[in-house]
Amino acid sequence: MAMICSDRKIRLFRFLTGSLVRVYDESIQSITTLQQTQQQLPNMEFGRRIALERDLEKSELFKSEKIIFDESGYYIIYPTMLGIKIVNWYSNKLVKMIGKGENFRPLSLSIHQQIPDSKTNKSLLTPEMVTANNPTLEQSIHSDPTIFCTGFRKNRFYMFTKREPDDSSMNASSDGILTGLERDVFNERPAREDLIAATTETNLGQKLSEMVIIHTTMGDIHVKLFSKDCPKTVENFVTHSRNGYYNGHIFHRIIRQFMIQTGDPTGTGSGGESIWGGEFEDEIVPHLKHDKPYTLSMANAGPNTNGSQFFITVIATPWLDGKHTVFGRVFKGNDIVQSISQVRTNPKTDKPYDEIKIVNIQVK
Repeated sequence: MAMICSDRKIRLFRFLTGSLVRVYDESIQSITTLQQTQQQLPNMEFGRRIALERDLEKSELFKSEKIIFDESGYYIIYPTMLGIKIVNWYSNKLVKMIGKGENFRPLSLSIHQQIPDSKTNKSLLTPEMVTANNPTLEQSIHSDPTIFCTGFRKNRFYMFTKREPDDSSMNASSDGILTGLERDVFNERPAREDLIAATTETNLGQKLSEMVIIHTTMGDIHVKLFSKDCPKTVENFVTHSRNGYYNGHIFHRIIRQFMIQTGDPTGTGSGGESIWGGEFEDEIVPHLKHDKPYTLSMANAGPNTNGSQFFITVIATPWLDGKHTVFGRVFKGNDIVQSISQVRTNPKTDKPYDEIKIVNIQVK
């Protein structure tokens, strides 16, 4: 009788007497010591498996690990973080390690094993059959055991056999489907978590775009965005840009030798909102300052009142540091920014007499 215990030790008992015969330590500590004395896996892969092993310990699936005997009764087969071990408990030797290079953690095992009946074979086999070069006959004479196993966090099961996936004896079936030509069969639907993760990655790639081109009626302004330092501000700006929110917005406030401002759908300087509705918090980063001209920054009405309005400076404006979120800088089209800042404006409202509009903002 054999069992996998909660302390990760494999214990074998004699069924009739109940006496303990063998103990194999498969604990994380034991495997870590083995890795240090004789490297079993590359360090990065070993670290990944250790982390997965700790997650398994916290899961209910930890109890589903299964140890099995082969038909002879001399071999025990059980799952470990390094692969599936086949141990001859009688001689106390590790005979084989299966699946060491695979990327899943085996859990529950089962084996299909047919050992030829020698008496039956003797009565059925003729000298001609023994000497014949017949692959099908050889398979009927020699056993081909198959181990089936499940994997932690995997919605599939796995089979280990002596045959290679591209075995020449495995051809197209009667319905025309090729069998044996591909090792991995992907026939399950993606899990909800996988779909969410894929969507999140796609959205993240969109949100963290690092460059935009602001197409205006006076020319193009190329801007580099600080997506790593100001992820939420950039997400807001990029999402609005992708959705066409800024299309047609006018530069409603222009102050010569200071800045140009836009992003208000009402064109009055009192409108606009974030992609989440309402306002969102500042992302003031100490090393991002208004110390250079052509700095892209969020307009606000006080701390944590960011919406959709933004401005581009035309000189260094250090007095704005700590009050407005700097989230980008112009790297091409500086002359366009300067040209916009030079137009005639109403001295009371700073609104230009001739409208200058954003055609659209292209996200790169």
